[in-house]
Order: sequence, then structure tokens, then C-alpha cells
Amino acid sequence: MRVGIIAFLQESNTFIDGVTLRHHFEEDLLIKGEEIRERLAASAHEVGGFFAALEEESIEAVPIFAARAYPFGVIEADTFDGLVEEMLEAVRAAGPLDGVLAAPHGATVAENHSDADGYWLMAVRQVLGPAMPLIATLDAHANLSQQMVDATDALLAYRTNPHLDQRETGLRAGRLMARAVRGEVRLCQAAAFPPLAINIQVQNTSEAPLKAMYEWAAILEAEPRVLSQSILLGFPYADVVEMGSSVVVVVDGDKALAACLAQSLAVDMWSRRLEFLPDFLSPHQAVDEASAGTGRYLLLDMGDNVGGGAPAHGTILLEELNRRGVSSAFVCLYDPSCVKMATAAGVGSRVELELGGARDGLHGDHVQAECEVVSLHEGKFRETQARHGGFMDFDQGPTAVVRTLRGVTVMLTSRRVPPFSLEQLRSCGLDPLSFRFIVAKGVIAPQAAYGPVVDHILLVNTPGVTCADMTQLPFHFRRKPMFPFEPEIAWPGEAVQPIDANAKLGIPLQEAAGDDRGPIPSSNPTPLFPVK
Repeated sequence: MRVGIIAFLQESNTFIDGVTLRHHFEEDLLIKGEEIRERLAASAHEVGGFFAALEEESIEAVPIFAARAYPFGVIEADTFDGLVEEMLEAVRAAGPLDGVLAAPHGATVAENHSDADGYWLMAVRQVLGPAMPLIATLDAHANLSQQMVDATDALLAYRTNPHLDQRETGLRAGRLMARAVRGEVRLCQAAAFPPLAINIQVQNTSEAPLKAMYEWAAILEAEPRVLSQSILLGFPYADVVEMGSSVVVVVDGDKALAACLAQSLAVDMWSRRLEFLPDFLSPHQAVDEASAGTGRYLLLDMGDNVGGGAPAHGTILLEELNRRGVSSAFVCLYDPSCVKMATAAGVGSRVELELGGARDGLHGDHVQAECEVVSLHEGKFRETQARHGGFMDFDQGPTAVVRTLRGVTVMLTSRRVPPFSLEQLRSCGLDPLSFRFIVAKGVIAPQAAYGPVVDHILLVNTPGVTCADMTQLPFHFRRKPMFPFEPEIAWPGEAVQPIDANAKLGIPLQEAAGDDRGPIPSSNPTPLFPVK
């Protein structure tokens, strides 16, 4: 048997003025054929899990197409259309296939398609025909659409945030594909869409309130007929109708059961909505708390979250630290012009720099500072452990490490790189343990790397295109009403009583969803509204 492998991943922030172009993919990942195996088979990415699962099942893996770009603005229309056509041509040229494993992100937006993942998955479905199994993995931040559900036979999402289980997700998908192509199971899936957006600040799956929700979902999956359950946290920085949290359940041969379980998980998610409202910590409060405390602090710059597409030049926390003369602090900024100036000055020199900021008026002004050039680097590094996103090889371009006269160490990069790895510091001769304050431009993702080297983590509600308080963002196309934007909203779907997690699901469906529990819900109780 032959199973194809395709991947097309990019998380799109619609509040950014810039667009994602082809060169953004070429700088990260844009490959075909056997090069995919060479680059990804051993990786922590879900595609690595695809290869491993197919090998253990003695199924030939047929690498076809893989494209990935760092989170940024929406994909430019011609770039998106060109990449989709290249992918479809590669699928057509792959020869006879028994199934296809796909890795979309789930929160991709193109200028011409708000549901970009749903669009290209449906295009692949049309090439494959209705009978061939198409199983796809999703980032936990996917903004799920009914089109994604309709295009595929099964969708499986990451279950950890920080995302450390990408390879395991790929393994689960590959093993399920083996059962499907051998006729051992008949894949049926259904999704539910409560009118809810979960705040990014509380999306750590190992902590309350999500920890209990994931544990509850795992109990449902223990029933033999349940093949998979996935909780989609959603990506709030996309102003599209699909934005929001959702669930999808895959079962063996019973669409009504899948719908019933999906609705049950959605009701449980909805019942916790007030728990998803965090307290916000201002930059001033965060630096006050860290300065008054003891030990090492990680200050998470949520408004300039590189992993959410932000520009990485925000100076709000840098200015606060430098103004107070806080020593032993580290900040990383995307600032190619300052890299060039520091490089021209040379190691050991002093140079006056306008650090970061001021390009969009959202992430702080330039910080004027006289700096010592500490070191210069090529900016390439490798992470060998499983880290958020499954990334292993990084290239932040020519890099300069400088230190302000007030004691703040600033890493200046020529490319935006999310803070997913401590090797970003170590590759430039910096010891993370030598800093009392580390600023990382992210929310949950950096905690996997930085958590082991700090004593305290503070999530800071800085302004910007990824500010934690999503109600401050200028939405135009999201679903309405939706919690927390309309906090008094009532959802008719919650009238369907959830299944008791301790009940035995092996009983007949009519008993599991009898009169006392309400009718069997549809697979999409809250339909997506059209984009205005």
C-alpha cells in the first residue's frame, strides 16, 4: 500500500499590515518528494510521525509536497494560489495512492480565502475522489471550519500547548490511516462549534482550566468506538468567521455517535467559559513584581508574540527595564538595521542605536541607547529536543548581541524567529542562567524552553497585534454573538446535556442520547456565518 504525505502550514494574523509571500516559505520550508523524508522524517514535527507510523505498519510513505512559513500576515493571493496548484500537481503526479496524510495548520488565511485550509483540503479531496481516506492533523490553535471537516475523513489535533506532541499526533494519524486503508474501521467524524473564543493567556493545557477539560475528553476516547477526540483552542488573531474554539470527534462507523460526543465536549467547554477570563498584568506591574521578587523571571511579551505573527520589534518591556536601570536582563528584537550598524562598528565598540519599535505605532517607540557591541554571529542554531511547533533548525540571519550602558543585553536579529529554543541564546555565547530577567515574545510556547531555567513566569499584557485582551482588537468578520465579546450571550446548544464522563459509552446510542438528554445534535449546531 502507498500513502501520500502533504503539508501546508502557516498561521495567519489578519491584524498585521504585511502579507506572507513565497519567499517566506522558501526561507523556512518549501520542498517536494524525497527531500521531505530527508528533512522531516526524524523531526519532532507531525510529518515525522507520519513517516514513523507508516514504516511500523509496513506501508510505503510517498512524500509529495511540504510548505511551511513562520506566523505572519495573511498569504498573498497569487502566492497561495501558486502553492496550492503546485501541491495539486504533485499529488496528481504521485501515482496510485491508497490514502493521503495531510498536515494543515488550521488557522491559515489567504487574501482570497478566509478559510484557506478548508479550501486546499477540499481541492485535494476533489483530486483524490470521495472514497480515498484523507486524514489530517491540526495545530491546537486551528480555527476549525465545517469545510475542513467535510473535506477529510478524520482530523486529529495536537493535545499539548506548548506543542510538544506533534510527532505523537502524526503517529496517531498514521496508525489510524493504516486501520482505515485495511478496512478495519469506517471513519466517521463530526464537529461542534460553541460561540466561544478561549483567551490565549489561559491556553496552557497542563494547567487549569484546560487540564480538566482534556482529562474529561480522554475518558470519552477510552470507549472502543471512539477513534479520536480533538479540542481546538482557536487562534484569536484572525478576523474571520471561522475564528473560535471547537471540538471534533472521530468514531468507527456511527456518525450520530460522533455528533453526540462532539456536542457533549462542546457543552463542557462552554460551561467553563468564565474560567477562560484571565487577569491581565500591565508592563509596569510586571516589572514591579519581578524587581521586588527573588530568583529568575521570565516576562512574556504577549502583545508582540512572534509565534502569533507579531513583528518582534516591540520595545515596551525593553524601555521599562532600561529606564529603571535593571541589570542582568535579556531582550531579543528583530532589527536588521541595528544589526548592520553594530556589525559596522565591530565587537568591543560603542555605538548609538535606535533599538526596535516605531514601525507600526503599536509596539512601542525606538529605545535610544548607547550600546557596547558584545558579539556578532551568523544566527543559525539547532534544537534537538521536542519544542513548540516541532522546529529543529533555525536561521535568524546575521545577529548582533549588544549591551546597553544600563545593563540590558539585547540580541538583534535580521529575521524574525520565535523564542522556542534556548539554543537561540547559547549559540551566541549567552548563558540563560546568567540573567535575572528574560523577556520572551510569546505566551505559552516559550514556556517549554525557558521554564526549566527560571523560577517565575509572568504573562504581561503588552499592547500590539497579539495583545492578550482580544476584546481590544478591531474585529469586523468574527461570528456574532460570541463570548467573551458579548459576555451575556446564551447558546441554545448548551440545552443538550453532556454525557456523563463516568458512564459506559458502550450502551446503545438511543440510551446514550435518550429523551432525558435531548435529541441527537447535528454535527454543526452553530453554523458558521458567511463573511460579510
